[in-house]
Amino acid sequence: MTVPDQLTLARALSVPIVVVLFAWDFPNHDYWATAVFAVAMATDQVDGWLARRWNQTSAFGSLLDPIADKVLVMAALVMLIAEGVAPAWMVAAIIAREFLVSGLRLAAIERGVVIAARDLGKLKTWAQALAVVVGGLAAAGAWSSDVAWWVLLVAVVLTWVSGLDYARVAPNVLRTGRA
Repeated sequence: MTVPDQLTLARALSVPIVVVLFAWDFPNHDYWATAVFAVAMATDQVDGWLARRWNQTSAFGSLLDPIADKVLVMAALVMLIAEGVAPAWMVAAIIAREFLVSGLRLAAIERGVVIAARDLGKLKTWAQALAVVVGGLAAAGAWSSDVAWWVLLVAVVLTWVSGLDYARVAPNVLRTGRA
């Protein structure tokens, strides 16, 4: 297993740690959860850079990387609902888009087409990650949860704009089999 794949796997394995740190009530637990989340999300940038630089891209990494990102971000957002800083409707809107786009990508794969990550999709992932960090720090008391609400709203808008971008290309992909 390559170093980039190991980083991706570590990100996936960080999910239960982040969830437990948000859920377990001890002094500064929100800071710890947010820090682990931020470090785990930083590995997304590092593993991609290393894979390209060292020419170590793999099917395993290509499959697990977006799943690890989505599960880590979604789990953290759900925990922020419990912390009282993320409105459930916003998190539900993000999760719904993720399922819809994942379904679209699966339908394309069934036709032998891989829909590559689009630039808007990458931007929405980082907007969601920023929303988790800001929300985690708000839960810890670093600032008002109003700040977290606005950052999460931006993430929701970018998430749906990105989803609509995928939906725009979907008919052509599904009809012609070309991305």
